[in-house]
Amino acid sequence: MDTTELERIAREIRLRDLQAVFEAGAGHIGGEMSVIDILTALYFRVLNVWPDQPKHPDRDRFVLSKGHTACALYVTLAKRGFIPEEEISTFLQPHSRLNGHPNCNKVPGVETNTGPLGHGLPVAIGMAKAAKLSGAQYHTYVVTGDGEMQEGSNWEAIMAAAQFKLDNLTLVIDHNRFQQGAALAETNDLAPLRPKLEAFDWEVTEINGNTMSEIVPALEHRGPRPHCIVAHTNKGHGISFMQDRVDWHHKVPSKEQYEIALAELSEAL
Repeated sequence: MDTTELERIAREIRLRDLQAVFEAGAGHIGGEMSVIDILTALYFRVLNVWPDQPKHPDRDRFVLSKGHTACALYVTLAKRGFIPEEEISTFLQPHSRLNGHPNCNKVPGVETNTGPLGHGLPVAIGMAKAAKLSGAQYHTYVVTGDGEMQEGSNWEAIMAAAQFKLDNLTLVIDHNRFQQGAALAETNDLAPLRPKLEAFDWEVTEINGNTMSEIVPALEHRGPRPHCIVAHTNKGHGISFMQDRVDWHHKVPSKEQYEIALAELSEAL
């Protein structure tokens, strides 16, 4: 699938995500909008996956470590055929399997439960190491938030990946510069990320994480070492009044705001 088609799908996913969050009355919409282009490129271009066989042993593994952006993952999985598209309307409803964080026991296509930050990358490294031990050819991808990289468990995992020479592992850091309640620069500023990862003997690529022509080649890159993509993104990307605003980490648009966002995203289709 070419980048033009991927961009179209990403816009459709943004629109459905907006609707789902508005209807549910909850959601982490800012970080969802920043990561949707990456999720789209993964599921519609890069990942070897089979929606009708979600546990196929040869499938690539994907871990959404920033699990609070689950709605974006659900919409992507639905559009890819893992779950019915109409099920998105049950997001956060009583008895729905589409909870606020992904659950691998309930949702096809979810590889591991995430929510507590700093856990997804260590689990993904276990998956990549398991492939090395068994001779499996699958590739493991994991997406973290930049605020999440303040967790020490991630840096222990980064050391382990280098030690094990996990060239079958790709880490994507959604570097939207904001976390809950504050800008990254105001809490524990990890920027610039690239030299820190390189110091741990990782290969690092920096891209615009909201530009499909940069996302695809970075995700498809293969080298002799673990690969980190520092994806510079915009919180609330695609919606003018949400973009780069810390208060849209976890917030629901009013009816008036929803109509504005709906119009902006629909116009882009």
